[in-house]
Parts: sequence; C-alpha cells; structure tokens
Amino acid sequence: MGRRRFMGYLLAAPTVAAAAQLGLAEGTPASAAVPEPSDIYDLNDLLTQAALPTSNLITVQVHSDGTASFEMPRVESGQGVTTMAAMIIAEELDLPVDKVRVTLADARPELLFNQFTAGSNTAISIFTPIRVAASIAKGRLLEAASAQLGDAAGTLTGKLGVVTSATGTQIPYGELAEKAASDVTKQVEAALKPESEFGVIGKPHNRIDALEAVTGRKKYAMDLDVEGAKPTMVCRPPTIKGTPDSVANLEQVRNMPGVTHVEPIATGVAVRAETFGQCIDAVNALDVSWNGGTVDGESDETILEKVRAAEIPLAVPDVDPLAETIDSGFTFHFRNNAALEPNTAVADVRQDSAEIWSCLQSPILCQEEVAKQLGMSVSAVTVHVQQGGGAFGRRMFNDVVLEAAEISQKIGEPVKLMWHRTDECRQGRTHPPCTSRIRASMLGDKVLSFEQRHTSVATDYTMGFGEAITSQSAKLPPLGIGNEAGFSIPVFELTVNVPYTFGATTQLLNEIMEYDTFPTGSNRNLFNPDVRTAQELVVDQIAAKMGKDPFEFRTEYIDDERLLAVLEKVGEVGEWGREMAPNTAQGVAVHKEYKGAIATLVEIDCTPETVNRQIRNAVTGPRVTKVVTAVDTGLTVNPRGLEAQMQGGISDGIAQALTSSLHLKDGVFLEGSWDDYFYTRQWNTPQDIQVIVMPPTTGKPGGAGEFGVPASMAAVACAYARATGTVPTSFPINHDALSFEPKPTVPPLPQSPTNGLDFVY
Repeated sequence: MGRRRFMGYLLAAPTVAAAAQLGLAEGTPASAAVPEPSDIYDLNDLLTQAALPTSNLITVQVHSDGTASFEMPRVESGQGVTTMAAMIIAEELDLPVDKVRVTLADARPELLFNQFTAGSNTAISIFTPIRVAASIAKGRLLEAASAQLGDAAGTLTGKLGVVTSATGTQIPYGELAEKAASDVTKQVEAALKPESEFGVIGKPHNRIDALEAVTGRKKYAMDLDVEGAKPTMVCRPPTIKGTPDSVANLEQVRNMPGVTHVEPIATGVAVRAETFGQCIDAVNALDVSWNGGTVDGESDETILEKVRAAEIPLAVPDVDPLAETIDSGFTFHFRNNAALEPNTAVADVRQDSAEIWSCLQSPILCQEEVAKQLGMSVSAVTVHVQQGGGAFGRRMFNDVVLEAAEISQKIGEPVKLMWHRTDECRQGRTHPPCTSRIRASMLGDKVLSFEQRHTSVATDYTMGFGEAITSQSAKLPPLGIGNEAGFSIPVFELTVNVPYTFGATTQLLNEIMEYDTFPTGSNRNLFNPDVRTAQELVVDQIAAKMGKDPFEFRTEYIDDERLLAVLEKVGEVGEWGREMAPNTAQGVAVHKEYKGAIATLVEIDCTPETVNRQIRNAVTGPRVTKVVTAVDTGLTVNPRGLEAQMQGGISDGIAQALTSSLHLKDGVFLEGSWDDYFYTRQWNTPQDIQVIVMPPTTGKPGGAGEFGVPASMAAVACAYARATGTVPTSFPINHDALSFEPKPTVPPLPQSPTNGLDFVY
C-alpha cells in the first residue's frame, strides 16, 4: 500500500461507523551524532506502540442529523484534546467542526493502554486512527450516494457535510447515514487526505468548549449532580500518611446540623452532609486521635541530607590532563502536583455493583482498583470519565475515587467526595525533591565529557502507566524495587537527553525511600524541568570558560536541526544580545522531547526595586518581563491550542524557577492552599509573551502538554545567573522566603476568609 493508504473496519451499526487498523509504528531515527536512548526510542514510542493493538476500537460514527460523534479514549482536563479530535474528524470527513460531537469514553478494559492520558501522547497516538476511521466513514457515505444517484463514487465530492454530484445534485450526510450503515463488520481500505489539501488541520481554531467555559456553563467533575450523592469530605491527619486511631466525639458530630453520616475510613474520618459548609464544620469539630505518619519529624533539611548521601559518584572518563573541569550541584525542592479543580469523585456502591464519576487519566486502572477494593468483578464497576480542571499527572492516581468507594460501601449511600484545597497541599501528590550533579570537562573548543547524576525521593509509578498488571509489578519488594527498576529508571532513560554534541555523556538516576513514603507523582514533564535546568546552567558555564557567547555556543554545539531552527528563531525575534540595563539580562535554553523541539528566550529584571517589591502575603523577587518561545511539534493540529499550551508551560517554568515549592517541617507541608503556594501570579507574569509555532516539519503531530516547561524554567535560571552574576543552585530561587503564616493542622481545615472586600484593588 502507498504511504497514505491504511486498513480499517466498517462496523455493524445503525448508521455508518468506522474504525482503524494499524500496524506497529516505526522507531524514531537518531538525530544526534552519538545517539542517546531517548534519541532512538522514547517514552512516546512506548506509549504509542502500546496503544496500537486496540486502535481499531476507536470509532467515528455519522448520524442521521448530519453530525458525527466520537468517544475520546483520553481525558480532557484543559489541554484541548477534544477540540483537536473534532478538528481531525472534520478534516477527514469534510464536515464543519461544529457538527462533530466529542465525548469522553467510560472505562473500557478492552482498550488496554489506549485509555491512558500521559506523556503528551494523545495527539501522537490517536491522530492516524481517528483519520482512518473518519476516512472510511466518508468513503461509505460516497458509496451510498453513488447507489442513490446512479453516479460513480469517484465523480462525487463531500464538502461541509454534503455530497455533491458532477451535475450539482446534493445530498446531506444525514440522509445517507443509515443507507451507508453496514449490518456486518468488515475490513476495508482507506486513503487519507494529503497534507496539501488540509483546510482545518494546521489552522487556528477556538476551543469547542470555549463559550461554555467563559460563561460558567461548562461542567467539571466538581459540578456533578448525581441523584442522592450528598457532599462528603474527610478529616485528615496532621502529618503525611497518618491514620485514624480513635474518635472521641463520633456521636456528637453525627448529630450536628445537616450531617447524615460520620464514618472512620482508612485515610481519615469521612463526613457526609447536606452541604459542603456543613461538612467543613463537622470535619473541624471531630476529636480524632491519630497514628503516626510515614515521615513524622522529617523536614526539608533531613530529606535532602538523605538524598545527597545517596548520590551516585561521578567518574570522569580518561581525558587529557590539561582539560578543565566544571563540577556543579543543584537542589530542587518539593513542588505541589495539585490541579486547580479540587479532587472530586462521585461513588454509588450497591450490594453487587458500583458506579463511579471522576476526572481520570487512567480509568481502566481505576475500574480495576475499585473492583478489587470492593470485592467485585471488574464488569460490575462502571466508571464514567469526567472533564477536569487540570491534571498534569495528578489524576493518574485514584485516591479520591477509592476513598469515595470505601465511604459509599460503608454507609450504603452515594457520596460526592471533594478534597479541600488544604487536603491537596498537605496530603496530595508532590513532585519529589532531588539533586542533580554535573561534571563536565573541556579542552580548547571541545567538551570531552558531560556526566549527570540525578538523585531523588522515589516517584510513585504504581499507576503502572494505566494497567493493573504492571501496576502491581511496581510494588515488588524490597523497598519497591519494581517501582524504581521497572519504571523510574526506564522512564528517566526514555525522556532525558543532552541535546549537544559533547564527548562521553552519561546520565544516571538513583532514588531513595519506598515509593509510598511520600505521596509523590509524575508531575508535569517528569524529570526534565530539573534535569534540563541543571544542564543549561552548566552549558552557560562551559561557554564562559571557552570565552563564547551562550547563544552562539548553543548554535555551534546543538545536535538537532529542528532544535537549531527554533533556537535561531528565538534569537532573531527576541533580539539576543541587545543592550540590557544593570541587574537585567537575557537567558536562553532549548529542549527536545515528544518528537518536537523548543527554544525559549527570556528577559529578567533583578533590580532591587523589583526584587524588593512589597505585595500582600506574596513572594515577589525577580520578575520575568519578556518571553519568546519557538516550538516545533512536527505537524500542529491546532496552532491556537498549541500556543495556549506553551503559555501554560511558560508560567509553570517561571514558577518552578522562582517561587513555586512546598516546605516540609516536622512531617507536614506548611502550605495549606493556593493562597500560600506561589505559582506564577499576576505580579510575576511576563508583560510580553510571544509563542512562535514553526511550520510543519514531519507530517505527524508531536506532543505538547508538558513540552513548554523545561526550556522556560532553564532559561529563567540562566537569565537570573547572568543578571546577578551568581549561578543559582537551589530551586525555586525564593524557596527560603517564607512569606505566609502557616495554617494550623488542627482543626484540619482553615476558616475561609470573610473579609475579601477589604483586599480588592
């Protein structure tokens, strides 16, 4: 078959429905002179190939009202994948985008790894299957029109949902949908539209849910209104992973206004009431004696001491004795993995069945875990995937669902469980603290060696990349060795790289503690924000040792043509090298991953008047004033969506470089909500952000969801070093500036403010 011809299925259905059949994807050719593992085969290759065997179960259907529908097997949590899917279907089916209905599929065990949202893999893995299915559906509509008109199918055209004959006779798709249906499933061939004919893909498009979102009508998981599912919250321990021992006033709290149930569970004491306000009152009234947690007494300093003690020694290979060496070490603190929308799940557990509603990145695993916990068969558990307000790896873990299922089973009533924002800060998932040591040697204009040793508190991979068998392997003893050897190290090797033509290059990971000592997770972009920030700071130091401009050094040593192109673009648009005022500077960084390339240039203001700004209850410090990002994701389906993704990644990178961290003290995180967790705020947001989407380079989409973070974080760090003359070694740079009074741990939920009008600007 030719390059654009694929096999698929015409499915037995009341109206025309089609699906794809695909073979294994080809590996990614190495672009580096000395390829690293991720240059040859990366995490996205793994996720894509795992999804391929069930691609024929992803279907597109055309209905008698002229619309098309598609059940998205990945979750929409703000990244715009439903809009992307609608655009792909509209393109191949020649249907207006507003005629395509995209919903989220319930948990479907038969999809295996094809229902797992992570690793910026959605666009890469579903692009071709959706196109094939839509192409087959369109072909069948043309055949039905041919039979009705008596014209050869090849003389007919489909455009904007209408089939037109050579003589001008028109038939809407809706009138053909039933006639085009098949009573048996059979294999057919599909020819995809060439890129030169694209009219939707590659063109900026507003999100299909934009109007609902900005008018407040969009429904997220927290907006669910399931009959009988009353508000529910959990009284949680004052230290990480503590457990309840006893409750002194159980009956008294059960008699509080609106309270229907109070029930101890594995992770705390659950309260169900008529309103969430009544839940909060009851949670705070509980007198609970707690068992110890997993890290009682531990603080930032004690954890980092353990991390540093576990660092793998650097071993510089034999190099010329005249070579110069740079030896640098960097520290990265805990960061919150909370999404903006609080963790929410509805559970209705009956004697022999259960029904679940929640925003889930791994719904199949969720279904299996709930079934195991409840002692039911998987088929007895129905899991409905809901749109969420953010995810970034947090919703790969099903803790809120498992709690809701336990509560519903114990009390015999449906519940709508919502975590308080304080729960999420103190007991939720975090990006683990880590160190990164780098030693580089150079002689003349050659970098002879570049070694990196990354050491971290263990990242929990027991979500198993979406499948229960591998999830169990992550828990193998001793010390969760399956988690590190089977997941952390392979993921590290399949995602990290050094994008320069250096000599002997090695990158090694070591983790400490068991995977469940801390509730860690695969926070946005896994290892690379920290790994690449450490690298790029050292690259600037190497350039200085060689007497080279940091930008010019990168253009000389970069190992990838696409990476060079985005670097040169930001240098041109961002006017690299322009004269800057004292205590201000430019910084630049690059990153390659997810079949794409990105470069970010920033300008930072570290003048005393900016650094010492006084803003109520805020960490201010330096301010990034300008960002230019150039991104190449191969074939961009929706440039407007990609631009939004990059803006989010830029804000995330700025936060992780300057202000965003958790502070551990005596076994508890001091942060208690978003008001004292300093993600990028209005006073630190760049006034000038330019995102340049590069022309298509590969003919296939690349990943974007996590892609914008590493280069922006690294560029901010490099700019700070140039502006201040001091290379930062601890991140975020303002971690030691505790600018808030920590909320108490008892009672567990802080009082909501009642004086908001006093602080209106």
